[in-house]
Amino acid sequence: MKPLRIFLADLTYDTVTLSTDVFPLNVGYIGAFSKEKFGSKLDITIFKYIEKLEKELESNPPDIIGFSNYAWSKRIGKELSQLYLKFNPNGIVVWGGPNFPIDMPSQENFFRENSIIDFYVPIEGEVGFSNIVEKALDLDRNNDFRNKMLENPIDGCITKTKNGLKYAGSQLRTKNLDELPSPYTTGLLDEFFDGRLSPMIQTNRGCPFSCTFCTDGSDLVNKINSFSNERVQEDLEYIGQHVSSTMHSMHISDLNFGMFPKDLEVCHFIKQIQDKYDFPKYVKVTSGKNKHERITEAIKILGSSTFMAMSVQSMTPGVLSNIRRDNISSDELIALGPALKSQGLATASDVILGLPGETYESHLQTIKDLVDADIDWIDVWTLMLLDGSELNTPKERKKWELKSKFRIIPRDFVKLNTGKVVLEIEEVGIGSNTLSFDEYVELRLFALILRVTKSGTIFEPLFKFMREQNINIFDLLFKILKNKNTASIKLTELFQQFENSSVNELWNSPEEIEENYQKEENYQKLLSGNEGQNLIYYYHALVLSNYLSEWTEFVLQISETFLNENNKNDQQTLEQFYSVADYCRGLGYNILGEDRMNTDPKFLFQYDMIEWMNSGISSSLSTFKNIQKIELKFKLSDEQFNLVEDNLNIFGNSASGKSQVIKVVPESKLWRNPIKINQK
Repeated sequence: MKPLRIFLADLTYDTVTLSTDVFPLNVGYIGAFSKEKFGSKLDITIFKYIEKLEKELESNPPDIIGFSNYAWSKRIGKELSQLYLKFNPNGIVVWGGPNFPIDMPSQENFFRENSIIDFYVPIEGEVGFSNIVEKALDLDRNNDFRNKMLENPIDGCITKTKNGLKYAGSQLRTKNLDELPSPYTTGLLDEFFDGRLSPMIQTNRGCPFSCTFCTDGSDLVNKINSFSNERVQEDLEYIGQHVSSTMHSMHISDLNFGMFPKDLEVCHFIKQIQDKYDFPKYVKVTSGKNKHERITEAIKILGSSTFMAMSVQSMTPGVLSNIRRDNISSDELIALGPALKSQGLATASDVILGLPGETYESHLQTIKDLVDADIDWIDVWTLMLLDGSELNTPKERKKWELKSKFRIIPRDFVKLNTGKVVLEIEEVGIGSNTLSFDEYVELRLFALILRVTKSGTIFEPLFKFMREQNINIFDLLFKILKNKNTASIKLTELFQQFENSSVNELWNSPEEIEENYQKEENYQKLLSGNEGQNLIYYYHALVLSNYLSEWTEFVLQISETFLNENNKNDQQTLEQFYSVADYCRGLGYNILGEDRMNTDPKFLFQYDMIEWMNSGISSSLSTFKNIQKIELKFKLSDEQFNLVEDNLNIFGNSASGKSQVIKVVPESKLWRNPIKINQK
C-alpha cells in the first residue's frame, strides 16, 4: 500500500509582509513523532506559506490534513479545509491548538460553525494525532475511508461521530518531552531555513499560572514538563549550523523563560552559539512572572540581545484578583527595574487595557508605577477575548459586562486563487462596567505616546535630566497627551488620525468585516496598509520614518514648558536642557532613511554628555561641564545598518514592514551613536 500522505500546516500570511515569522515548530513536533512511530508508512509534508499549500491542495491533496488553530490562523484554516474537501471528499481534517473553547456548549457551537473539522486534538497534539494516524493505517483508504475513521472516538481527540461529539482524552500531555523526536535534527524543518523565518526553540511546556484572559491559564496545563538541556543544546547547535547569514533573531516559545534553574544553562548554550555562529543577535522570550532574581541572572547572560519582559498586565490588586493573577508578585517584579538598568540591561512590560474591574484612573496608575520604575518599553495591548480562555466564557463576560467589537488581526489577510478574500478577525474588549468607550480611545492614544516616547535610548537623556530636576516622568508623558493640540500641524493631524483609526478599525460583527473586504476597492486599502494594521506599531513606524523630528521637538517643547512651570528656568538649568535636547536630536536623526549612512549630524556641547550618560543615576549633569566645548558626531555603525537592512528585505520597506522590523531589531540598535570629534 502507498504511504499515508499527510499535510501539516502552521500558516502565516505574507500578503504585504510576513505576519508570524517563526518556524512551524508546533506541527514539526507532531510530524516528527508520527514519523518516528510509523516510519516509511507515512509521507509527511509541512507547510508555512498559504500560497504553497493552496497549490498543493488543488493538484495533489493528501489523505489527512492537520491545521494548527490559533487566533491568527483560524479562518484560513477553515477556508483551506473546505478547499481540501472539495478536491478530496474522502479525506480527514484534523485541527489542534489552544484556540478552542473550554466550556461544553461553546465547544459544540465551535464544531457547528466549523463543520469541516473531523477531529480536534486539544492541549498537546503529538499523541492524539498519532492515534488518528494509527487508525488510518489500519483502514482501506479506497473504501469508505472517511466514514470508517469517524465511526468511533479516538483516544486523545474530540471526534465528530455520526452520533455527535465524542471525547476520549486519557493522555493529553507528554511528561518526558525527550520522548518527542526533534523536528530540527531529524531534518523535518530544513526547508524553513529560508532567510525569512526565525528559528524557534522550546525548552518546556506548561504554565503554573491561571490567568483568565489567557488560553494557557487552564488547570490542564499548569504542570511544567521539560526537555533535557542536552536535547536543547543539540537543537541550538543544529540551528546555528543551518541558519541563513541574513537571519538575526530567534524565538523561545516557553511561557515563563528564566523562572527555572535549567534556564540558566540554556542561556549559556545560547551564548556559546552566539560566540560560535554570530547568531542570534536578538532573542525573543516571554520572561517568567516570579523568581525574578533567577530571571535576572538569565537575562544578564544574554545581555543586549534580549530584555527582561516584566508583564504585569495590571498593578491594581482587585483587577489581578479578578483575572486570577494575584499569585504573581508584580511589585517585586518592577522593583527589579532600576537594578537591571544599572547593569545596562533592557526592560519591558506588557499591560492589558480593558481588564475586568479596571478603570481609567487605575489603568493610568499602573502605567505610572511602571514609568516610575524606569521600565524601558511599556506595551499596552487591547484585551482579546480568546477561545480557550476563561474570560471568554458566557459566565465571565456577563459578570463584568464586557463590551466588545471585532477587528482585523494585523496583516492577516489574503486573496486566494478563487478570488475570495480571507481575513483573521479578533474580538476585543472596548469597555466594561468600569471603563467607558471614550476612555478606551483616549488610553489607546496614550499607549502610542508611551510606545514612541518611553522607548529606551532616544529620550533617556531627557528623562535622566528631568529626574535631576525632580520632575516626574509620568507627569511629563501625561502632559504630552493632554496638550496634544499644541503640537505641530503634522503631529496634530497624526494624533487625530490615530484616534479615528482606533474607532474605525472596530466592527459590530465578523460578517460585516468579511463582506466589506470582498469589495476590490476596500481590499486595496488593506494592500496599501491604510487599514488592517496593528495601529500602535504601524503609527510608531510612521513616526520613526516620517515624523521623528516633529515628535522630538514636541516632546522637548512640553519638557521646557514643564521646567518653566516648576521654576526650573534659570540660565544654568536651561543651558543644560538645551545640551540634552541636542543630544536627543542627534540620537534620533534620520534613523531609517535610505541615505542614513551619509547624514551624520554634529553638535557642540558644553558638557561631556557621553560620560554623564554612562554615570550613575544620581550624577548631576552640572558636574560634567567642560572648559572647552566638545563636538559630537552621531553615527550608525555598519552592523546597525546591515541589521536593519536585512530585516527590511524580509518584511519590506513600507510602514507595515517597518512596524515588523522594529519588533525584531534590538531597540539599542536603532539609534545613532555619539562619537567625539574634537574639543573647541
